[in-house]
Amino acid sequence: MSSKRPEGPFRIGRSETGLGLFATDLIEKGSFIVEYVGPRITSEEVERRRNTRYLFEINSRWTIDGAPRWNTARYINHACRPNAQATIARGKIRIKAIKRIKPGEEITYNYGKNYFETFIKPHGCRCRSCQKRREREAAG
Repeated sequence: MSSKRPEGPFRIGRSETGLGLFATDLIEKGSFIVEYVGPRITSEEVERRRNTRYLFEINSRWTIDGAPRWNTARYINHACRPNAQATIARGKIRIKAIKRIKPGEEITYNYGKNYFETFIKPHGCRCRSCQKRREREAAG
């Protein structure tokens, strides 16, 4: 990981699921956080890279391969009850706050049904809301 500090109101740090992106400043609801960036690849190339975790589909023809470490947005983890969301407009993937995010809080968004079914469900979701639900069920 580069020693260059990410540009934005956030830092990369340890989370319960590996590395995550954490707010360093207050991020107001509706604010732009970061763009998901990387090389654009065709749908045919996506088929060849089947089990790559950082592919983000823009449309039926193009996908962004967000694997490069300089894509700070790759560190945003999945959550079933997220505080941010990805929006796609004019071929760009922008991450925006859907709740007020306090300094120190992890920035999360929902990765969507296909990703969830393929990568998360087989091992169990480890997002905060699912962990709390499992704790309640175990105590209950």
